[in-house]
Amino acid sequence: MVDFRRFITALAVLAVFAGLAAAQGSGGQTQLTCATNVTATPQLRAEGYTEATGDITITCTGGPNTAVGALIPAVNITIFLNTQVTSRLLGSSNQSEALLLIDEPGSNLLAPAVGGNQPFGPLAPQTICPNFSGNPVCSEFVSSVVATSGAFAGSAVNVATNVAQGTTASVNGYNVFQGVVNANSVTWFGVPVLAPGTAGITRTFRFTNIRANASALSGGSAAGATPVIASIAVSNTAALPITNPTPTIGFVQPGLSTAAKSATAIQQCNSGTRLFTNTLTFTELFGTAFKTRVVPTANIVNGGQTYNSPNSGGGNGTQNIPGTVYNSESNFIQPNVSGNGWVAGLADFGTRLKATFNNVPTGMRIFVSVNNVKNGNAGVTALANPFGDTEIVSTAQLVNSETSLDGNATGGFFPSVSASTNATDSGGNNIPAAELAVTNGSATAVWEVVNTNPNQTESFRFGVYTTFTANVSQNSPPAGTATVNMSFAPTPPVFTTSSGSSASGSLNIPRFIQDPNAAKNIFTVNVCRTVLLYPFVTNQSGFDTGLAIANTSTDPFGTAPQAGGCTLNWYSGTASPAPTPTGNIPSGTVYTALASVTVPGFQGYMIAVCQFQYAHGFAFISDLGARNLAMGYLAIVIPDPATAGNNRNPDPLSTAVAGSGENSAH
Repeated sequence: MVDFRRFITALAVLAVFAGLAAAQGSGGQTQLTCATNVTATPQLRAEGYTEATGDITITCTGGPNTAVGALIPAVNITIFLNTQVTSRLLGSSNQSEALLLIDEPGSNLLAPAVGGNQPFGPLAPQTICPNFSGNPVCSEFVSSVVATSGAFAGSAVNVATNVAQGTTASVNGYNVFQGVVNANSVTWFGVPVLAPGTAGITRTFRFTNIRANASALSGGSAAGATPVIASIAVSNTAALPITNPTPTIGFVQPGLSTAAKSATAIQQCNSGTRLFTNTLTFTELFGTAFKTRVVPTANIVNGGQTYNSPNSGGGNGTQNIPGTVYNSESNFIQPNVSGNGWVAGLADFGTRLKATFNNVPTGMRIFVSVNNVKNGNAGVTALANPFGDTEIVSTAQLVNSETSLDGNATGGFFPSVSASTNATDSGGNNIPAAELAVTNGSATAVWEVVNTNPNQTESFRFGVYTTFTANVSQNSPPAGTATVNMSFAPTPPVFTTSSGSSASGSLNIPRFIQDPNAAKNIFTVNVCRTVLLYPFVTNQSGFDTGLAIANTSTDPFGTAPQAGGCTLNWYSGTASPAPTPTGNIPSGTVYTALASVTVPGFQGYMIAVCQFQYAHGFAFISDLGARNLAMGYLAIVIPDPATAGNNRNPDPLSTAVAGSGENSAH
């Protein structure tokens, strides 16, 4: 998925040792100078509480030479942010996953050879200080090595032997330190600072795994993004002077846009089986807003439920190269720094997308596609799609809850939900789908991103389907509109200052705000109606009109009896009378009325909207007493506009075709 960009680390390490030759020519440098830099300044999702910021590096050159065997000066380094620090807490005293690395250990990039092939700097293993509070157990002493190549061949250099800061026979040196989080700051205690001295080398301090509550900075600026700014404070500025202590380590901007198609009209009287109702679209607003848990290590086989990507992040040697940009939810993983059941740098899962369905009418079952679909309906798989397209297929998989882990620090199983049935798209293709549990009218679907391309903005679409059995006599399913809220996931409950929006030792990483937008309509259940047109009704010039509406839902064919009222809508130009309700018309009965009583002096047309199927109308126009002129006609059945375009006619006895307009005759 991602081409590892190790050149950043390579450049930093080259800078470390390029100083050797420069110092040889200049006779050394005595002034200690330290400057900050940010390896890469990422875009952070404004919806996120635990966004990984860019690594901060402090690079030092010069300074005094420290005698071999001397105690290395130690300082406390605190980084303040303009928002809460939300790095994972790994202990009861707020020790966290935020780490300080000295001299890029474990990057395995080349360094000058020294006597006895002793590794140091980038070749040193990552050795963790066992006490995060700066206890003297992590004190360091100066050691020296003899360079066997390069500008200082044959000379002793004050650098590490087997670690970054030096050893004695009985005291290990340490190059990984654990930060302690407090609100908007994180502090590393007792950090040894060995000035490079006249040896001309460069000493590098890297701060990684600093997570920030980006949601507190959402809202943007004139440039469309809000910076996350770090302020670096040192307990002894003489030992570690910093020339530019306020780097920008991220830019906050919205990461997600969501959409649903126009709400589908569903008729109460027509049963449906995995009926397509809507397409939900999640669109990232910049290329790295969707991330996998860790960088995928192999192809993802969707059909076989094999997901190497989510399960390969147990911290067993993966994603532990300092300075590498991984573009995953996990950051720098260090398995030897752990606590509370977590591992430093390892996220719990990839980006998750959540749809929360609300107001689902009783009796309606909800199904969703287990993977993202193409163009709204046509299904795709992780390795190919039924249209034979050759583009990279980015994939999301339905999971069993928003907080289920993709395994733990030592492995585990990806919590995928397998398809239990198939829905059908407009082209006849089968869409693997699964049913959601509907409780009190609500249901939730969560998909996890398992493959994505960070070099382009992408959209993930998911199909929504429903199954229900029509039972008009029992008003099932009841009329109503189902809605959906769409967001990143998980979205914890309302936060307190000590939990969700701040650093936590129990809540998941990543985690996000709830959907701030109004719920979107996805489908509407309409009561089945019959619409009748009476094209001419008069109570003028000595004439009157008798009106009849028969509720014929009682018949010899086993039709379920229905009952409901009609609304008579009168139209006579600019002075139309108010609509007239008929009251309830029981099945098997006929409503009758006279225009002279209902709308005296009226002449025009009338549309009756009846809240039941199988309504039929008749009108009889005559002079008073029907002595000279009289005629009658059947009311015209108009296709219900609520069903227009879906090829469903509420009256199977009618010749009307849904969406085709009015009948020319009954």
